[in-house]
Formats: sequence, C-alpha cells, structure tokens
Amino acid sequence: MTDTQQWVAMGYIKGVFGVKGWLKIAAGTEYADSLLDYPEWRLNKNGQYRSVIPEAGKTANGELLVKLEGIDDRDEAFAMRGYTIEVPREAFAPAEEGEYYWADLVGMTVANTEGITLGTVKNLMETGAHDVLVVEGGYGQKLIPFVSQYILAVDTENKTITADWGLDY
Repeated sequence: MTDTQQWVAMGYIKGVFGVKGWLKIAAGTEYADSLLDYPEWRLNKNGQYRSVIPEAGKTANGELLVKLEGIDDRDEAFAMRGYTIEVPREAFAPAEEGEYYWADLVGMTVANTEGITLGTVKNLMETGAHDVLVVEGGYGQKLIPFVSQYILAVDTENKTITADWGLDY
C-alpha cells in the first residue's frame, strides 16, 4: 500500500466478540459485510497506522464480526478497540451511472444556477428519505437535499456541483 493513495474511513472497531480474537465492527457502508470485499485494511488510531488482513467475517444480528490475521485472543482484540478502518479509494467498485460515493462528493465546490459559489461540501447526512449535502462557505452553512430536483449536475472531473439553490434558502 502506498502513501500517495486516498484513504477513506469505512468504519471502526467497537469491541470484542468471544475469546478467540473476533472483533465487533461498526461499518459505515450500506451493507455491513461489504467491508469484507476489501482484502486489506489500514487501521488508524491517533495517527498510528497498521495494515491488517481480514481472515474471516460474518454478520450476526445485523452486526459485523471480523477475525483479523494475527489477532488470536480476547486481550489482543481488546487492544484493537477504537481503531478506524480505512480502505484505499482506488479499491472501490465503479459507481453506477448517476450514483456517487460520499467520499468523492466531499470537497467539491457547489455553485447555484446563477454561478454564485455556495461553498464546499464538508459532509453528507443520511436522513432516511435522501442524503443531504452539508455545504459551508461565505453564505454560511447550507443543507441541500441530494436529489435531482435540486442537484442539476455533478462534474467529478472538475469537482463541482451545480445546484438549483438560492442564497436565502
């Protein structure tokens, strides 16, 4: 793994399961077990990095349980709590037509139909009905629903989003 690639946080280790080194994972993916699609993870805790390989994994009661190579007892697993799980952006499967990864939208510049820059996407929120862009800029924070009614264009090459959104919304 090279240091030049973009790393994306995909979850964190929240606890231990059993006595043989299994971990409870809080996955930040649509399907918890899709984290197992990545053959190697980078763990990050307070700027300390560690590469690990998931050896086995399963879901139980909607929770992702993972056994990492070299973590074989409860004490070793307990020491892993709090690590953020990161995977390289380049390992993501291609997005479907008209779909985007959150990691790709964060940092994009958002302008309205009048060409006024509203700000930069700082984060996204999941509301149940649809995702919402959290945009911060010179006009304060704007929460823009990520739906075709308001989002007219996403230009991944130029990292810009055109939104039908007024300054007074």
